[in-house]
Amino acid sequence: MTRMWAPKGSQPKVKSSPSKASVAYSGFVRPDTGELFVDKPSWFNYASFISTIGNFLKVCGVSESQKIYVILDNAPWHKKAKRLVYDEKIEEYQHIREKIEFIFLPPYSPDLNPIEQCWRKTRKEVTHNEYFPDKYDLEHTLDWYFAKFNHPNESLASLCSFEWAS
Repeated sequence: MTRMWAPKGSQPKVKSSPSKASVAYSGFVRPDTGELFVDKPSWFNYASFISTIGNFLKVCGVSESQKIYVILDNAPWHKKAKRLVYDEKIEEYQHIREKIEFIFLPPYSPDLNPIEQCWRKTRKEVTHNEYFPDKYDLEHTLDWYFAKFNHPNESLASLCSFEWAS
């Protein structure tokens, strides 16, 4: 639901597809540069999340001494991934333990998560009140949009960074 201008007494209609098909995107944004990494899992679960982290590590080019801090909400798949990677210390996730540190946000605080700002901007600029005849048109449009943020950019950097009071 949103507000919009319309002639008094009219009932604007937005086409929508009758299908329940959906497109899943998972990603990370660097608040300092605005660079965006997006992955397309088939479904959201702990395995797809761990796979997304592995794909992210392959392309981000982290040096031996660097550690990446990933801010997460309290989705069940994030919690299970943390348990498998850090608490149970499963050997196949050693590379994630060495390079990634998870930081969980307090419940119900999506405004503090930089990637949520990106998703909000995407809905506002790309998908809000838009009709996509099928899932592939939606995917193509989103892929094109996200490609704009693969490199450092001021748009996401300014949107996702916060001035914290000391």
